[in-house]
Amino acid sequence: MRARSPRIAIQRASRAAHIPDDARLEKWARAALDRDAIVTLRYVAEAEGRRLNREYRGHDRATNVLSFVYEARPLAGDIVICAPVVAREARAQGKSVEAHHAHLLVHGLLHLQGYDHERKGAAARMERRERRVLAGLGFPDPYRAIC
Repeated sequence: MRARSPRIAIQRASRAAHIPDDARLEKWARAALDRDAIVTLRYVAEAEGRRLNREYRGHDRATNVLSFVYEARPLAGDIVICAPVVAREARAQGKSVEAHHAHLLVHGLLHLQGYDHERKGAAARMERRERRVLAGLGFPDPYRAIC
């Protein structure tokens, strides 16, 4: 079996100091990906997050993470994470900002791989995978504090 070799390009369009370093982001991404991938991870500020969410999802507010799939084989896509939303949600949910960054990156990458949470069974499958990946990285259950 050939080793996975995802390529992750990281862009920082946010000046937030709490964004994890590239090495941690790449480690988390490798743990979440089950195949070769070409992914751009872009951290954004509130205005860009809001614009993208409005343009692509029709919601006029910044959201925590957006995923854009361009190709399934080989997997290619973008993940956009809004840094200010991550910090606010982490505080509100009583989580560390680092753990929430890891969760949202894993969550976004699972979306790229076809996971979704629109139906109850699919949501349970996605959450199980998130929990397993995050536990393997040393993070607590991301849903424990908010359930």
